[in-house]
Amino acid sequence: MQSARNYTTTAYLFLAPALILMGIFTFWPVGYNTWLAFHDYAIADGSATWNSFAHFKYIYNEALFHHALKNSLLYLLVVPCIQLAALVMAKLVNNRLPGMTFFRATYYIPVITAISVAGVAWAFVYKYDGMLNGFLGWAGHALGLLASPQAHIDWLGDPGIAIYAVMGFTFWKGLGYYMVLYLAGLQAIPAEVEEAAILDGANVWERFWRITVPMVKPTILLCTLLSTIGAMKAFQEVIVLSRGQADTYTALYYVYDQAFRNYNFGRAAAAGLVVTFFCMLLAIVQFRFFGEKR
Repeated sequence: MQSARNYTTTAYLFLAPALILMGIFTFWPVGYNTWLAFHDYAIADGSATWNSFAHFKYIYNEALFHHALKNSLLYLLVVPCIQLAALVMAKLVNNRLPGMTFFRATYYIPVITAISVAGVAWAFVYKYDGMLNGFLGWAGHALGLLASPQAHIDWLGDPGIAIYAVMGFTFWKGLGYYMVLYLAGLQAIPAEVEEAAILDGANVWERFWRITVPMVKPTILLCTLLSTIGAMKAFQEVIVLSRGQADTYTALYYVYDQAFRNYNFGRAAAAGLVVTFFCMLLAIVQFRFFGEKR
């Protein structure tokens, strides 16, 4: 009995530094944000007045927040695209071929590139006379589809396509990260399993869907969760590329707007809780879909 108690005490002592840091930088901010969502906070004197659900009622009836939340939910379209592409890329690089290490590193460079630097580079790509329009114009002119060798698409200024252009940046930035996670999952699959499938006559497509995908299901769940939360929290990409203009105004940009432009911290906290609720709801759905059936 004493030994078990000592074992538990030792375990908590090892956990203590991480728990203290989580308490300071995670649990306390979440608790304070929840408290703030039910108060009117005055930045001038630091006073707070209880207002019950007034902030939630306001954003429930506000068209701007509905628009921002709709854009955040639309942003989820990037999740299946980036997950499927990352899994396919991981499958391709999970081969012992010359130069494969260099290829893996190349695809991981966008992950470690500062988002401000990457955003500036992609702003030039998306410019009216930038690289993307130049390439599309050249290709269209070569195929006889365009009279001029220059396309005229306002990628970040057209409300109909701006948010998809920002999604493209997110896709490029996160592909290498999820590829590495999937690569780790693929390398944990015993080689004998795939060798047996080959001997049984399974082709590449059958091995991918009937062996690879089921055996990396836990990794798919992890990556999908991370990607979904990242999509719902899309903010850095938006502020760097479009500053919330041209129909790229997301829910987290609304939180930023309310807190640091309007100084309405209570309303910002309430909107943040609504975003958190949607993240939790999506996480529950994903656990039901990808989780192990018990």
